[in-house]
Amino acid sequence: MIWQYLSVFLTSMIPIVELRGAIPVGIAEGLSPVVVYLLAVVGNLIPAPLVILLINKIFELLRRIPWMENKIAWIEKRGHLQGRKVQRYGFLGLFVIVAVPLPGTGAWTGSLVAALLEIPMRKAMPAIIAGVLVAGGIVLAISCGVSAAVT
Repeated sequence: MIWQYLSVFLTSMIPIVELRGAIPVGIAEGLSPVVVYLLAVVGNLIPAPLVILLINKIFELLRRIPWMENKIAWIEKRGHLQGRKVQRYGFLGLFVIVAVPLPGTGAWTGSLVAALLEIPMRKAMPAIIAGVLVAGGIVLAISCGVSAAVT
């Protein structure tokens, strides 16, 4: 059983998948919804400050690899497109980017946007934390509802 919990925790750290994928898997495995939620939220939040602090430096290094330039440019373009919401709405915009559990949103995207817009960590992290908590709640509610409907 420890491996199932560890799987939820680690899956929630993966970009794109994040807690949107980790929570349904944990619920489908029959794990405690409260524990699944907590593990997924914590796991999803761990990369956020690292992304904010390091992503620009990582992008600089990756740009030195010729075939990576276009991929980095694409990621930055997506981040800047999402960043328009943040520039317009501030905290609320960053919160919504993280809280809405749809593809292209989440803690990784919110952290990337914060880094690209050079939002200080002390301002970005509260919005990201609040967004992850809400997204986790939405995904948990949907997952438990689907799980109850299936069983």
